[in-house]
Amino acid sequence: MKKALGIAGGVLGILVLAGLGYLLAWPVPIDPVAWEAPEAPAAEGVYAPNDALAGVTVLPVPDGDHGPEDLHVLGDHVYGGTDAGWIVRWPVSGGPPEPVVDTGGRPLGLHVDPHGRLIIADAFKGLLRLEPNGSLTTLCDHAHDGSKLVFTDDVDIASDGTIWFTDASTRHDQHVWKRDILESRPNGRLLRWRPDNPHCEVVLDELYFANGVALSESGEFVLINETTRYRVTRMWLAGDKEGQTEILIDNLPGFPDGISRGEDGIFWIALGSTRNATVDGLAGQPFLRKVVQRLPDALKPAPVRHPYIVGVDATGRVVRTLQDPGGTRYGMTTSAQQHGDRLYLGSLAEPAAAWIDL
Repeated sequence: MKKALGIAGGVLGILVLAGLGYLLAWPVPIDPVAWEAPEAPAAEGVYAPNDALAGVTVLPVPDGDHGPEDLHVLGDHVYGGTDAGWIVRWPVSGGPPEPVVDTGGRPLGLHVDPHGRLIIADAFKGLLRLEPNGSLTTLCDHAHDGSKLVFTDDVDIASDGTIWFTDASTRHDQHVWKRDILESRPNGRLLRWRPDNPHCEVVLDELYFANGVALSESGEFVLINETTRYRVTRMWLAGDKEGQTEILIDNLPGFPDGISRGEDGIFWIALGSTRNATVDGLAGQPFLRKVVQRLPDALKPAPVRHPYIVGVDATGRVVRTLQDPGGTRYGMTTSAQQHGDRLYLGSLAEPAAAWIDL
């Protein structure tokens, strides 16, 4: 009996050592960089909790699907892209979703060009255009320098048809997006497609998870959400500051995902999750972030169920927040698109889109 217990104890010891060895030394596909996360802003003042999103109207996607990350209104319908690769639409007046086209990838950002055609940022297929006959045209799946688009994310379109879009990460695709969060390196970039020169030009690189993108009404500047730095960067496209970049707003209370231009000069920023004290605490510990990468997904930090929209003006001043701590009806917001008096909400995780009357 003692011999058996001794053998069992020895085996257990070997397993413990093997587990420790795995957690401490097993190769990982990330190369984290140390940085100092700012202290999260207090949940007071304009950031004080509210229940403005508790009464949203949900727009379910087809059964078994989920994740209409971004939305756009075109005519009498609201369009969204799902995790299964479908572009679906809902009647603005209400009704069930209708399938439109299967991209064969993962549609994320959506916008309509000046000719009324839907432009799609597909995480795996690149920049796509939905033609009036229902077919898809690939505008580009590589940048002009020959580099592949790894994680095509969000899109906005200027009045002259120029398409601005983000490649969230040149190292980690959408299937493993959490790796880029843990790595926290400037792997993202901003690109541009022009109707008269249809090559996807890299305009800005070394962005920290380049996510949402939005143009000012005049086209004087473009905004890019840098998710892993809790900030929105502005690049000037005209005027005395043309070509310069600056921070529009820093130290947001969560991870900025989508951004869109609304009305009255407001830009709506959707936070995919509120700040995570563990993630912030690990900012200066790249070795420990490698340990986290080796953990099962169930043990890694996860987004918090707290839909959260921040409205800022062109100076970076926060003018309004819309929240629902606990996510009464909707758990995660990754986009916010204003159309008239409605604000449409998208989500990477929810089995529905949503809207609220502003």
